[in-house]
Amino acid sequence: MVAVGVVAGAHALRGMLRVRPYHLPAPSLAPGKTVVLERDGIVTETRIVSAAPHGRALVLVAVETVTDRTAAEALAGARVLVPKADLPPADENEFYYHELEGFAVETTDGEALGTIRETFTTGTNDVWVVRDAGREHLIPVIADVVREIDRAARRVVIEPLPGLLG
Repeated sequence: MVAVGVVAGAHALRGMLRVRPYHLPAPSLAPGKTVVLERDGIVTETRIVSAAPHGRALVLVAVETVTDRTAAEALAGARVLVPKADLPPADENEFYYHELEGFAVETTDGEALGTIRETFTTGTNDVWVVRDAGREHLIPVIADVVREIDRAARRVVIEPLPGLLG
């Protein structure tokens, strides 16, 4: 399972969920798809009944197991997970962050920095958390830094900006 968004809150009286997808347009949030809602260790598998864009950053989602506003409100903050098989294939120059966890990261000069442990967003760009035995680096996922992603070798090559590794 892969997290594709978070429940931002309830919408209307019949239990619609306002979901903030991690990446729009969120094709994995479609009617008939199975999703898992996970919050505070409680996991609920359900099926999407309907889904529609709402504003610029949300999707309104109705699921089989939530039929009133109170139940929808209780899911605020829940992660929305889908089976990896339900993700659309990445284009040639695209990737999913979960694919890169554990990839080795090195500079264009060949300096090994560690492995990608997680990804988070800053609002401006995403950031990889790269750790080795003794250090942690925060690497911005931007074209000026990321030079190569080699899936076969499970490695990423970066060109660090001045002061990035400092």
